[in-house]
Amino acid sequence: MKPAQIREMSDEHLALTIKDTVKHLFHLRFQSATERLETPSEIKKAKRDVARLMTIQRERQLKAEQKKAAEGAKANG
Repeated sequence: MKPAQIREMSDEHLALTIKDTVKHLFHLRFQSATERLETPSEIKKAKRDVARLMTIQRERQLKAEQKKAAEGAKANG
């Protein structure tokens, strides 16, 4: 999944995608433990996807906090 595609998602869709990807990663790990995983690189890809998704989600949180702080400073000053 490309970062540009992730940035186009809504906050709700992003959270849902994170949840689905974490669930997929769990299943991949389970398959790996039972030696049924055909492509071990899938675990690495899933981990990277989770990291990308969570990074963009955190960026949005920080941007929202900065916006609130700026609005609070304008109201006080």
